[in-house]
Amino acid sequence: MKRLALASAVFVLLAASAQAADKPNIVFILGDDMGYGDVQALNKDSTIPTPNLNRLALEGMTFLDAHTPSAVCTPTRYGLMTGRYSWRGRLKSGVLTGYGKPLIEDGRETIGSCLQRQGYYTGIVGKWHLGLGFVRKTNDQDIDFTQGVNDGPHTRGFDFSFVIPASLDFPPYVYIRNGQITRNVVLQSAQQFPGFLRHGPIGRDLIPENALDDLTAEATAFIHERASREQPFFLYFPLTAPHKPTLPHKRFVGSSKLGPYGDFVVQVDWTVGQILNALEAAGVTEDTLVIYTSDNGSYMYRLQPGETDHVTDPTIQSYDETHHRSNGVFRGTKADVWEAGHHVPFFARWPGKVRAGSQSDQTISLTDFFATLADIAEVSLPDNAAEDSFSLLPLLTDKG
Repeated sequence: MKRLALASAVFVLLAASAQAADKPNIVFILGDDMGYGDVQALNKDSTIPTPNLNRLALEGMTFLDAHTPSAVCTPTRYGLMTGRYSWRGRLKSGVLTGYGKPLIEDGRETIGSCLQRQGYYTGIVGKWHLGLGFVRKTNDQDIDFTQGVNDGPHTRGFDFSFVIPASLDFPPYVYIRNGQITRNVVLQSAQQFPGFLRHGPIGRDLIPENALDDLTAEATAFIHERASREQPFFLYFPLTAPHKPTLPHKRFVGSSKLGPYGDFVVQVDWTVGQILNALEAAGVTEDTLVIYTSDNGSYMYRLQPGETDHVTDPTIQSYDETHHRSNGVFRGTKADVWEAGHHVPFFARWPGKVRAGSQSDQTISLTDFFATLADIAEVSLPDNAAEDSFSLLPLLTDKG
């Protein structure tokens, strides 16, 4: 009986692998707090160079009316990961801290677990912010950093994970590889904007100015390693920028002439370029669907012409509207119900499937990504999964 069960399991695995063999690789890049107006392809008045995001617009489809399921990050990430609005679960408002307990319900299907079942190798590199199973001593913030986490992306459908717990302004500031904290911690002192950090423990291997580079190196290594295999891969790459702390790497300082925030947007664009270059170098560009979007709008406020702003004083979290409009023409900022809070960039490139230079003005949500993946993988979703998700595949392939 044991041999029969083992043979059956092997058959299921081989069948799933064979079924997935003709499926595309999928890379989903999620900017953190990037506004609609931060991308030149969407804002002709922007002077921040974004050649790689502009390239995605030229080589794929631009969704002009894309929205996040929330104007802040944790509920958006829950909606993306599960295909359902966060208010259906326990989080009705706000975000988790870095010490937050797992938000995704036990047994809940995720985009990772869905694709795993279809034979994909799944990976996440970047910001998780959906709660982790830290080993706690006496209270929520008293963490035993010598132990791994017993709940996280590695238990929620991802074969490989290299993550930070939450936004890079929330302690604990640690890297977690496949459930294991990578280094011991010291204390980080609090800092004010633009390098906004809260007091708390930080891993000896995590330097905030280097974090985006570290994650990019992990993501490109994942692409190169998995591209050599027959098995298709899914990479979820949630960035840490341009979210606070607004600390671009020194090689980007001054690149935008619009202060640290503008320079950070330049670095985000460079990061996207590194992913596109890795796909090209690995020879899988033609076989890969790439999506770029943001988890909500920008946190940079808009000032009237002539007011002192971020360009002249980097400690000011606002732009004179004649210098830059991070959220384009939309009213408000991150965390607002006004449109700037949730109207975001959204580009999709899939050579041979998505028409280059095309646009869609159909209203979409990031919750729609789940049903889109299921459609691509040709899997039917049960009634209790991805309740708020609708497939974008017909729009992507010009089928209405």
